[in-house]
Amino acid sequence: MSGILNSSIGRKFAMALSALFLMIFLLQHFAINILSVFSADTFNEASHFMGTFWAVQFIAQPILIFGVVFHFVMGFVLEIKNNNARQISYAKNNGGANSTWMSRNMIWSGLAILGFMGLHFYDFWFPEINIKFIEGDMSGLIDPNNAESGYRYMEHLQHKFVDVWRVALYVVSFIFLSLHLLHGFNSAFQSVGANNKYTKALVGFSKVYAIGIPLGFIFIALFHYFNH
Repeated sequence: MSGILNSSIGRKFAMALSALFLMIFLLQHFAINILSVFSADTFNEASHFMGTFWAVQFIAQPILIFGVVFHFVMGFVLEIKNNNARQISYAKNNGGANSTWMSRNMIWSGLAILGFMGLHFYDFWFPEINIKFIEGDMSGLIDPNNAESGYRYMEHLQHKFVDVWRVALYVVSFIFLSLHLLHGFNSAFQSVGANNKYTKALVGFSKVYAIGIPLGFIFIALFHYFNH
């Protein structure tokens, strides 16, 4: 493994695989969250299942956390390596003429996403970990002593989108995510060798995904803000 990561191609390939893995998770995360717009009961049930099913909690979740850390660390490593490898500055070779703004600023959009993930963990993940594994309440109920109280997930979600400043941060963060994905998705496919007769279709799909998924999350945040 270390031998693969010591080569430029190996690092890019590993980066691409972690990116594709996170994109699959992001799609799954969106699929559950969009349920909150249509049915509180369905959203609560899906959230409770994902939050208590042992395979998700003790296998998928650690893998996901590793994938997130690996992707960001590898991104910083690649950025440092690329900067060190440049013999001529962008000012001299006019690098902007042959690359997009998104490709030149992946590190900054990545940092914005990393900051957003800190807020998102603070809003949702840390409280759940505290309730389930520190307080020992795996019921998912608003009142663990009252089975009729209903699941807490929808109430928690709505409560987080009451403040306009938090909604604004979410919206801006998802715009950065879209910019990051517009370059990253296509780059990931190229890095794993998916540059063939299906390339045009993959590019089209990547654009739909990179714009559609962040836009969907923005819609969810705004929906709950205006309907709380």
